Amino acid sequence: MQNLFDGLDGIYEEIVGIRRHLHEYPELSFHEVKTAEYIADFHKKLGHETRTGVGGNGVVAYLKGEQPGPTVALRADFDALPIVEQTDVPFKSKNDGVMHACGHDGHTATLLGLAKVLNQMKSDLQGTVVFIHQHAEELPPGGAISMIEDGCLDGVDVIFGTHLQAESPLGEVGYRAGALQAAPDVFTIRIQGRGGHGAYPQQTIDSIAVGSQLINSLNQIVSRKIDPLDSAVLSVTSFVAENPYNVIADHAEMLGTVRTFKEETRVFMEEEMERVVKGICETARAGFEFKYTRGYPTLVNHEEETEFVAEIAKKIPGVTAVNETEPVMGGEDYSYYLQKVKGTFFFTGARNPEWEVSYPHHHPKFDIDERALLIAAKILGQATLEYMQVHAKQVQV
Repeated sequence: MQNLFDGLDGIYEEIVGIRRHLHEYPELSFHEVKTAEYIADFHKKLGHETRTGVGGNGVVAYLKGEQPGPTVALRADFDALPIVEQTDVPFKSKNDGVMHACGHDGHTATLLGLAKVLNQMKSDLQGTVVFIHQHAEELPPGGAISMIEDGCLDGVDVIFGTHLQAESPLGEVGYRAGALQAAPDVFTIRIQGRGGHGAYPQQTIDSIAVGSQLINSLNQIVSRKIDPLDSAVLSVTSFVAENPYNVIADHAEMLGTVRTFKEETRVFMEEEMERVVKGICETARAGFEFKYTRGYPTLVNHEEETEFVAEIAKKIPGVTAVNETEPVMGGEDYSYYLQKVKGTFFFTGARNPEWEVSYPHHHPKFDIDERALLIAAKILGQATLEYMQVHAKQVQV
């Protein structure tokens, strides 16, 4: 039986090449046509049964081992972001205004490289591997829910996934049983005032003034209405009321996000926000429209599978630390998979130790240490093999 680690080491340059190709040609959420074709062609050349157009632009490939055993799913996302890249790497994005600024190119390269090595080991593989290549993770409603509805988890016993973390040192692995990532919701507010001349504010209903008061009041919901031992975030990320210098704005529009872990906190935030918006706007005699859209659910890892992967990670070459991480307020639609089957989602450190500055996810200068791809592939691959080994006898019985 070929050694998993030797096999991955042997194609490391190929994995890097895949990542760089995908980085050069990023595609936005729900528009990942060529990326999906590239992924599907790769699996077809390996002889894997491959489904395309799964729940949209998703791709699912199947590697059936020659021995009976459980079915293990591995997931990687492949969409990019509407960001103008500002790095100086030779494989910089060639699609204007679109960039892989979250590591999804690395996730995909990791999974494709692992697929190639596991394919070479299929005579000794005890079960089936399902490679879930997911579109549209960055933009709600996301691609996970539609891929699940289209059958990507049919017959799956467990699912494993990872996210490359640009601000965590190379070699560090973060895990957590239970709630790991928050539920990310979106809100929009439109304030309808009455415009007029900037010299005569008494004749108007100033939508900017109302909006400013509203922002201050909304920010107090978390600080004064949420238990300090609970966790919540409310961020107004856009406030638009564009007018000439001497015109008071007729209307203003606001956009933002709410992040929570508990369902009761999520419900409270929506209800309290609507109460605050209504109260302030009615006091100012302004009209309003408030829309609250739920994003992905809280990502909750299963305890047994999380501890299993944490123990695996400790044995992986290149891993220097395996730490129980604190929950993070970022959202992930991987949460939908974990609502359907057992599994876990972990973080793989990808910050180059020689970089003086490490840029965060969604930054125009975001980058990763590509050696993290090898570490991620080895953890996912070893978790797959050991899970099969442990559970193959149960399937045979």
